[in-house]
Amino acid sequence: MNPEPDVTAALARFLVDSRWQDVPEAVRHAGRRTLLNCLGTALGGCRDSAIEKALAVLREFSGTPAATIIGHRMRLDTLSAAFINAASANVFDFDDTHMPTVIHPAAPVVPAVLACAERARVTGEQLLHALILGVEVECRVGNSVTPYHYSHGWHITSTCGVIGAAAAVGKLLGLDVQQMIWALGLGANQACGLVESLGSMAKSVSVGNAARNGVVAALLAQRGFTAAPRTIEGPLGFAHVMGQAPDLAAIDCGLGADWESARNTYKPYPCGIVLHPAIDAFLELRARHGLAAESIERVTVRGNPLLRQRTDRRNPRSGREAQVSLQHTAGICFLCGLAGIRQYSDSCAAEPVVQAFGAKVEIEDDPAVSAQAAVVTVRTREGRTFSLEVSHALGSLERPMSDAQIEAKVRDLAAFGNSTCDVEQLIDVVWRVDRLDDASTLMKFAVPQAA
Repeated sequence: MNPEPDVTAALARFLVDSRWQDVPEAVRHAGRRTLLNCLGTALGGCRDSAIEKALAVLREFSGTPAATIIGHRMRLDTLSAAFINAASANVFDFDDTHMPTVIHPAAPVVPAVLACAERARVTGEQLLHALILGVEVECRVGNSVTPYHYSHGWHITSTCGVIGAAAAVGKLLGLDVQQMIWALGLGANQACGLVESLGSMAKSVSVGNAARNGVVAALLAQRGFTAAPRTIEGPLGFAHVMGQAPDLAAIDCGLGADWESARNTYKPYPCGIVLHPAIDAFLELRARHGLAAESIERVTVRGNPLLRQRTDRRNPRSGREAQVSLQHTAGICFLCGLAGIRQYSDSCAAEPVVQAFGAKVEIEDDPAVSAQAAVVTVRTREGRTFSLEVSHALGSLERPMSDAQIEAKVRDLAAFGNSTCDVEQLIDVVWRVDRLDDASTLMKFAVPQAA
């Protein structure tokens, strides 16, 4: 008798049996928002130095140029395109977030299905359906190993993302239940990524691999390449190896009725999600009290210990390190009144005035404070003290970004990445993607316009 439920098989059956008409409109719309936000972040990151370096390497070995590179007028083979577009979508840490797990769901899944949609024709409805299911699977698997998995150093976006990508591509390929079990198992066997890599280019490798290897897993399964039938839940499977007393019921309970993919959120700031409540507090205190940076003597941030663990980085050496630096973040908020993509650049991180402000920042650990909250106190040189608690940041489920705000974010990112794409057409097509006869039409608007 199996000591654990057969969740790998349950997921496979759900994926194979799921019909578009079974997906509620609210979940479909969340899928469109996820797709649009992902394309925007990929356009913003498409010319980052890490992406250029990866392109220089992979282009040399690319096979048939079958799939589009977002933001570039070039095509690479399906696997390389999935890798590059996933890395681009996540490189600035500006992507979506499933708050219970801190997974960034779109980066591994969206590029995988987009690349495959250019390999073999599928409708927009099929693409969006597969995307939603892939996000659902990666978040549910993530729920089963949270919080142990991430807190012990596994980069959960990458490790669960490869399983989600395998699920999504498997759905596009029309795998049967047995093949889908293999695809999920083959994805889980390629799960890797380390939290230690945050702040470095190495983070992009595991995110890119999650998309690419998810495609590989599904294609192998289609050919009859086998995997253990209980790769996720087995005694030496993904959940037990990478989690502590994993909650396997979180994987299949309520499948098709309770949608994790509808709990996805979208970032208004291009940095670690644990910084967002502090940013809201910094910006509001600055505006409400007219605080000039030079008048501030001390900034104290009281937060969950996770805040210190992930963001206590004085004098970050790059924009990437700045994305996970509370000190840098406080500096740009009080000096610039902004926390946008340009404030997390290498040049801004190197600004002496920003680094000097970081020395004024103190962090206080308080386990009673939610990881989604922060309490900020500012003391001025004149002895005045101002405090503000933010329980839920802008972009959270409690304070979601509107469709219009996501559109504005995509426009800004497309301009920042100098993609010169037709961003208005792209936005329009995404909102009606499920009415497209050919999903690959979408990619025509994610590249530079013809001269």
